[in-house]
Amino acid sequence: MANYFVHDKALVETIDIGDDSRIWAFTHILKGAKIGRNANICDFCFIENDVVIGTNVTIKSGVYLWDGIRLADNVFIGPAAAFTNDLFPRSKNKDYEQKQIKINKGASIGANATILAGVTIGENALVGAGAVVTKDVPDFAVVYGNSATIHGYICICTKKISVLEEKFVCVCRRSYTIINGIISLDL
Repeated sequence: MANYFVHDKALVETIDIGDDSRIWAFTHILKGAKIGRNANICDFCFIENDVVIGTNVTIKSGVYLWDGIRLADNVFIGPAAAFTNDLFPRSKNKDYEQKQIKINKGASIGANATILAGVTIGENALVGAGAVVTKDVPDFAVVYGNSATIHGYICICTKKISVLEEKFVCVCRRSYTIINGIISLDL
């Protein structure tokens, strides 16, 4: 017996769905898609075959996930965020080159953001609403605009990280090391 919820107005062809996940109305998920535990996929979404969705992922309404997209654990995708998987699209082009998109653990994508093919979004990064992301985003970075640029860095708790120091301790008590502009969470 399935330990997940599928709305009766959803079309779900895959059986690779983790426990406690919820799939809402007017969503279509193809046979090869893989969905982790406790995912929440809202109304009016479409998910192709070669898509992997991690545990505790939230996908808001109106999101289409094309072949080659990988969403790690604890990712948030805002409403109507757009993803591409081909840098040079043409109608009925059987020779297109599919490019994978990776959204790493804990990252958030704002409403109506566009993520271009081949991009990797770093762990716990935040992509602002309406951003057009044309290149990789580092861990903990906050990006927005068209083309998206870095406007700072945030902790997992979303408080600002100061990159002026080699060590930074957030008000939430998480500690970070900053070396040559690369931020890493101290374990």
